[in-house]
Amino acid sequence: MKIKDMLATLLNDAPVLGTFTSAELFRFAKAGNVNGIAVTHDGDRHLYLVIVNGEAEGAIYFDEKGELFGDKAVMLIRGQEKFTLHDVQKDLVDAVAMGCRVFDKSHLRANTSYELPEFGTRSAGIGHLTLVVEQDHVPQNGIRVSIRKDGKIVGSDVATQDGSVGFRVMYGNYDIILQDRNQTVTTRRIKFDESRSKIILEL
Repeated sequence: MKIKDMLATLLNDAPVLGTFTSAELFRFAKAGNVNGIAVTHDGDRHLYLVIVNGEAEGAIYFDEKGELFGDKAVMLIRGQEKFTLHDVQKDLVDAVAMGCRVFDKSHLRANTSYELPEFGTRSAGIGHLTLVVEQDHVPQNGIRVSIRKDGKIVGSDVATQDGSVGFRVMYGNYDIILQDRNQTVTTRRIKFDESRSKIILEL
């Protein structure tokens, strides 16, 4: 089986964690210690990034001219791509990364330099949001919780023993991405304002 077909088969049933620019992808992956494979397509151009323990450890590039692996593949990242990140078991991503290892990560780091949101005062619409993850009204610890605004991940954390995580963010609507220990991904839509600083999310 060609490696391109193998990757397609591997990702076919893998849960999607979200769609990100390269900068957002690296930040999200590192914050959540993610294992997975991110892919972007542009016509006949296909680029895969292999994420191990939150770091981009491998890369594979395909186009009509052939294949590139590792350092040569990451040199083709333009910084404007939209990557779809799939959650993949660690033993599988380790195996894929072995064949396309990235040794020089300076080009990857160059793509992570983007401006973070400026957090102001309470009067500017900033508050502390507490999310509590429950199942059948029982708090769930160890759940990975990511908060996304306008397609950008603005925070990621793991629920504590009481099922809670906290973020200091602007008031508004957010998508919440929940990932349990079985790698099952659930999304919720919330509205955060001054009257709702604590929100319970049922799995």
